Amino acid sequence: MVTAEEAAGGPPRPASPASAAKPRTLKRSRYTKIEAKAVFERLAEALPEPQSELTFQNPFTLLVAVVLSAQATDAGVNRATGPLFAQADTPAAMLALGEDRVREHIKSIGLFNTKAKNVIALSRAIVEEHGGEVPADRAALQALPGVGRKTANVVLNVAFGQPTIAVDTHIFRVGNRLGLAPGRTPDEVERALEKVVPARFLHGAHHWLILHGRHVCKARRPLCEACVIYDLCKATERRVLPPTG
Repeated sequence: MVTAEEAAGGPPRPASPASAAKPRTLKRSRYTKIEAKAVFERLAEALPEPQSELTFQNPFTLLVAVVLSAQATDAGVNRATGPLFAQADTPAAMLALGEDRVREHIKSIGLFNTKAKNVIALSRAIVEEHGGEVPADRAALQALPGVGRKTANVVLNVAFGQPTIAVDTHIFRVGNRLGLAPGRTPDEVERALEKVVPARFLHGAHHWLILHGRHVCKARRPLCEACVIYDLCKATERRVLPPTG
């Protein structure tokens, strides 16, 4: 609500203590540090060298692929970017290709009109502001058209080896379902994971959790029978499996 003082151009009235927003307290992980370490040891043992399922050739094509992957599957993005990257795998080449031809390449992907505009706009920004090189800095990445925190974190992790955690729908679900990193927003889950994941597993955590959520801890029916951390899991809805042997 605008006060009379503000309407007249005076300084805004300071908020009263009762109306001031209180910072939210993050929920605690259900796992101790030792238990979290055991979870990631198990995931790392099952998949020692986790990789992104997006196809890319360099930091620029990775950035474009991640931008295109919003509300789309990695498989669908890979089908579109194969021919696209064969023609344009640098920002300058993408600019030369042009928005209309980019749109034709990615029309099988959701939101392709907006994404084509963003691909051209971020390519131009990289050429004009970063000498044609994808910046290895979160703030600079997030200043590019169509690039949010999740996309920036993926690029920093995969292309530049930084221990970032990009919280997508799979990580958000796994973090909350398991109680490993509960949070009401992706940013809250990211901060919770940074606290609970052991330092030596931070770089791979993003991949292990995405792949676990995509292929095992699925949204509708988790495949508990195929889960390598089943005995460590603290999900409240964990299915009871029949005894083996």
